[in-house]
Amino acid sequence: MAQRDRSRRRSADRAWFITGPLVLFAAVCSVVTGLVSDRPFGDWLLAGPLLVAMVGMGMPVLNFVVRRQSFGVTLTEIPLVLALFLLPPLTVVVIYTVASMLTQTRHRFAPVKFWFNVAKAAAGTSLAVLVLQALPPLEKVEPGTWLGLFAAVTAVILVSLAAVVGVHTLLQGWQAGRDALRTAPPALLTAAINVSLGLIILIAVTTTWWSVVLLAALGAALVLVYRSYSEFFRQHRTLASMYDLTRAIAERGQDGTLVDALLGRVRALMQAEYATLWLPAQGRHPEVLLTARVDDSGLLDVVPTPASLRQRASDEGRTIAVGRAFDEESNERQALSHGKIKDVIVVPLRSGQAVIGTLEVANRLSDVGHFTRGDIPIFETVAAHAAVALENSRLVDRLRHDAYHDALTKLPNRRRITGALEESVKFRTDGEVVALLLFDVDGLRQVNEALGHAAGDKVLAEVANRLRANAPSSALVGRASGDEFLVTLRLESAEAALELAAQLRDQIRDEMVFDALTLDVNTAVGVALHPDHGSDAATLLLRVDLAATAAKSVPGSVQLFNPGLESRSLRRLGLAGDLRQALDQDELEVYFQPKVTLRDRRLVGVECLARWEHPAHGTVAPEDFVAVAEHTGQLSRLTEVVLREGLRRSRDWALADQPLPIAVNLSARTLIDQHFPDRVQELLTEYKVPAQRLTLEITESGVLDGTDRPIPTLQRLRDLGVRLSVDDFGTGDSSLAHLRRLPVHEVKVDRSFVQGMATDPGDLAIVNAVVTLSQQFGLAVVAEGVESELTLELLQDIGCEIGQGFLFSRPLPYERLAAWFGAQVEPETASNGELPRLRVVP
Repeated sequence: MAQRDRSRRRSADRAWFITGPLVLFAAVCSVVTGLVSDRPFGDWLLAGPLLVAMVGMGMPVLNFVVRRQSFGVTLTEIPLVLALFLLPPLTVVVIYTVASMLTQTRHRFAPVKFWFNVAKAAAGTSLAVLVLQALPPLEKVEPGTWLGLFAAVTAVILVSLAAVVGVHTLLQGWQAGRDALRTAPPALLTAAINVSLGLIILIAVTTTWWSVVLLAALGAALVLVYRSYSEFFRQHRTLASMYDLTRAIAERGQDGTLVDALLGRVRALMQAEYATLWLPAQGRHPEVLLTARVDDSGLLDVVPTPASLRQRASDEGRTIAVGRAFDEESNERQALSHGKIKDVIVVPLRSGQAVIGTLEVANRLSDVGHFTRGDIPIFETVAAHAAVALENSRLVDRLRHDAYHDALTKLPNRRRITGALEESVKFRTDGEVVALLLFDVDGLRQVNEALGHAAGDKVLAEVANRLRANAPSSALVGRASGDEFLVTLRLESAEAALELAAQLRDQIRDEMVFDALTLDVNTAVGVALHPDHGSDAATLLLRVDLAATAAKSVPGSVQLFNPGLESRSLRRLGLAGDLRQALDQDELEVYFQPKVTLRDRRLVGVECLARWEHPAHGTVAPEDFVAVAEHTGQLSRLTEVVLREGLRRSRDWALADQPLPIAVNLSARTLIDQHFPDRVQELLTEYKVPAQRLTLEITESGVLDGTDRPIPTLQRLRDLGVRLSVDDFGTGDSSLAHLRRLPVHEVKVDRSFVQGMATDPGDLAIVNAVVTLSQQFGLAVVAEGVESELTLELLQDIGCEIGQGFLFSRPLPYERLAAWFGAQVEPETASNGELPRLRVVP
């Protein structure tokens, strides 16, 4: 800061190279004027009032807006015209120079600028009176006199303009000088207007001194008019500056230059020498104390005002203003005077009810010279905008931080780990590997279900703390997802990575005590290495995930990635792409398996089952491609394919006077789709199939998942008239009592129990209990997997009504099903509209 001050002083000192010649020029012109003038001095009584007029009209700067451009105007030419006509020449030079000295003193300019302006005034008026000496004497106020006075005042303007252009060029270069030269037209125009006014006043005064009364009244009226205009202009300028400030804040709020834009514009708006922003340390944000000063392009990290003022404003939550126009304690003003500060306004920055910092301005730079009470509301409005912008800026920074960190554990998230991993693989030295370790916490779901999610969060936070505490200092520890943590670092070998993974796993396994409960948390760990297992972050993350998945098969194990793990994953991925193509090209077939009454073997319906013959892999098991469809978002298309084919065949059978109900399996995911019932209604309408001929089968785990999420969809489907069935009942953890609250019509006993009835008394007891209780609840029971006559007889004995299995038929494509109908259904039952009866199978 001190170096910048010295540099600025050395630069300003060069102005003496202009001031000195101006003084010399003024002296030469004055001497010549004194020699050629008959009466160079005199009329001091008249000179006094004209001096007062020069000082009075030289201090205020009148601002006018013309075509959206602001012009500052002084009226010094008016009394100068009167003085040039009424006073001896050197008397004019003296009073004009003295008036300039008084005006510059009022503005508190630096000595270099003060004497430059004084010398400029003296040189200009010296040349002006010398010009008048070269012209004919001014005896009457006539056109010749007008021209002479115009010429004299123009000389003053030209000298002033030449001096300003010269000093700007000397101090700041030719570009600044050229910019200063562009101000000549407005200056000449305002001078011409002022000279015209001065001549009008001169004509009136020389005609009769009584005109002074009228001129005084006119001047008073003009002062009142200008004060109104000045207030309007000040408000307009303030609004324009506020708009510029707001727009700059909006533009700079996201690119890190908000403080620069804010302080510079605040200082300009308040016409202050200093503008300071103070934000105390908050969280991970350090303290901010920066100042913008006039004539300095950058921001300073020191401030001239006492820290006690901003601390008071922050503690008391109110604006603190110290200066001549404010009623503050004298000791505060004395503290300011030691720092060469004449006045200061400090406004607290608020975020809601909290004070987040202060904004202050010091040392008013204008024709007024001091801050006033009218400046406080304006500055408080600016501070309100600034507080919002700064809080938003910190919010954006916090959001950026949150975007790369986990909210619960405060660890870097997967995105941050990915970025760090990308940098690590770019720079690797020989003899080392970049290791990526994935820790998958086992049993977290059980903790959440038994103790609540708050306990699960404590477990995750403790795992994060242990990893952070026990991992090497060079490691980056992050949270990849809900129960997965990543550790990446450089190591010397794969063996070192596996050893570190085992050590960290053991540290995590240490007992965790929560209140009165002690938990033993285990993890499955996957390990992948660069360059052995991948050259980029995405590949390494994929392969470490595969390794961790493989490690789950052996609880608590550490699995290093190997190519065999990826081959299984690639097969699944390829199957997903092939499934999409198969759906697009109608390559999936729908098979039908009959459902038969066990007592009289009447055909009561068929179950529609999807089958896929893959060109490369052969027959793909339904559970495989259904799982792929669930994970790739193709489940709804697969379900609709089966529904459409089943409804189409049901319609065809009805047209052939053989109405036959159909059953279609649904996945648990389908029950979450709130639009699915509407789609079912559309398909029923499209194929003109009554809703009661459609049965939708949902697995026990899907319909009884421990939540009420499936119930609204089930109720809407039942309201349509669709029958609902619980498939594979007995394989889950639910009981028949749970079914009482669900809108289902049917229970299908899983084949694993039915097939074991003849040899396992336990399975027989389970089937017997399901049948008995279901009938008491008014539910139909379907036994799956009926493959022998003995099983059929046992089911008949316990009262099971409907069966399905290889004893009657395997799942058949439509064409073979039609042939089966012809071979198995008794003709007399098919012709009289009864349910088709099957021939007895020996």
